[in-house]
Amino acid sequence: MAGGMKMYGKHRFPGRLFIVEGIDGSRQKHATFTAAQMAGLGRVRSLLERVNSSPLVHDVTKRGKKKKMLTPMTFSLIHATDFADRTEHHIIPPLKAGAVVLADRYIYTAFARDVVRGVSPKWVRDLYAFAVKPTIGFYFRTPLDVAMKRILGGRDAIKYYEAGMDLDLSDDLEESFRLFQGRIIDQYEAMIDEFGLVTIDATRSIEDQQAEVRRIVSEALGGTKKTKVRKWLDLTSLAKGSRI
Repeated sequence: MAGGMKMYGKHRFPGRLFIVEGIDGSRQKHATFTAAQMAGLGRVRSLLERVNSSPLVHDVTKRGKKKKMLTPMTFSLIHATDFADRTEHHIIPPLKAGAVVLADRYIYTAFARDVVRGVSPKWVRDLYAFAVKPTIGFYFRTPLDVAMKRILGGRDAIKYYEAGMDLDLSDDLEESFRLFQGRIIDQYEAMIDEFGLVTIDATRSIEDQQAEVRRIVSEALGGTKKTKVRKWLDLTSLAKGSRI
């Protein structure tokens, strides 16, 4: 780490950072947070921004996935490089300007996914020590069977790494995906207390989820100055059209 780099929890910016996390299939995150942004917090102009993979890692990630050459440690380092670039260019600047930043997926995705792939929990947490601590981190809790129905019923084939096929959990793609996602759920559940994540029941109606998120975010913003810009950052995709 560079000598002047601030560590997790040590940043002091006038803006606010709200993030959402959850396993694949907790798809209400998008609708809920977009509604909270547009309706519940619509005091100022809204800017929708979706961020694809950082140019620093896009090509190497694409090649590595295509040839199935990515090891757990390589995956972790590539994702951390990507996240560091996005933090520097898309998260810290608006926070410095006093904006409210809403991010879909954050460092906790890496903490869950990389540890399931066998990376040391301490090592991966140290790797992301430069990250800005969120004002609030939402975890959209979704039962595995519900998530599986949503994924399998609403999209094309699951991809190799997304299903955790590199871990040799099962020869069957769907079964490997189920086992992989189940282990990721276990990691998320363990992080609720560790990082103070706020759980949202993602099996409830969209309207109920919207109301709860709006209430929590509004309370967190109470007493803050009005911002000039609101940003939505989609940190889910590492490459256009790819999933992990």
